Amino acid sequence: MQELCRNGRMTVLEWLDIAAGLEIEGVEWYAGFLENDDPSNWVKFRRSAGERGLKIPMLCCSPDFTHPHADFRAEEVQKEKRWIEMAAELGAESCRVLSGQRRPGLSREDGLRYAADSILECAEYAASFGVTLVIENHYKDDFWDYPEFAQKMEVFCELVGMINHRSFGVNYDPSNTFLAGEDPIELLRRVKSQVVTMHASDRYLRNGSLEDLRLEELGVEGYAERLCHGEIGAGLNDYDEIFRQLRSVGFDGWISIEDGVDGIDQLKRSVEFLRDKIKLHW
Repeated sequence: MQELCRNGRMTVLEWLDIAAGLEIEGVEWYAGFLENDDPSNWVKFRRSAGERGLKIPMLCCSPDFTHPHADFRAEEVQKEKRWIEMAAELGAESCRVLSGQRRPGLSREDGLRYAADSILECAEYAASFGVTLVIENHYKDDFWDYPEFAQKMEVFCELVGMINHRSFGVNYDPSNTFLAGEDPIELLRRVKSQVVTMHASDRYLRNGSLEDLRLEELGVEGYAERLCHGEIGAGLNDYDEIFRQLRSVGFDGWISIEDGVDGIDQLKRSVEFLRDKIKLHW
């Protein structure tokens, strides 16, 4: 993230070359890549990915729709609309949205209203490009000060229920549910018919407890240092049950691999694990 989004020490083409060495079909794009700032690059990225046998199925964005000021939210809506345009240029079928940050003093009622109104406006815009917005049960964007407003299951499900649009669905991430202190299978049972895409991940704490994490996650940009992405299949998630639940509703969408923090060999093992599970359940 730092090399691609902050210091420019890795180019997008270098990242695509790494991806091309894995047994995968596509790469999830991130809106924060520095090279995205030039719109003329978007179609070039799509072509470069295709030359490496890769599709770009989803653009991962982090709009912040829960700010108390309407002008701020309007700016975030315009950002998301631009990202929708980028997604279409990249050939992506879906574009992620979030609710926004869980700022101190923000009420549940206001946060839900701010987020739902903003997402509905964006979903209508996405429909005109043939793109589906997918909201993730997220923890915290790498560059946010506060965790996700809709991190908790009840808030997330209520927000999803408020947005009835043909170009809207869910991006399910089981690990984020653990970070909320809740059961990922229970959440999946509640939203599985609306899942369009999935983030496959396994998170772990380097040290301490979830309570320690709570004390560190507020007012500090990015993830707490004690929190890590781990090798998929080596953590707490029950991927057999997750895939059984998804298969029961005919899920056939993209599964993004969130791993590789500890090197490409680890990432390759995660790819192998997921491929084996997909073959078993589909």
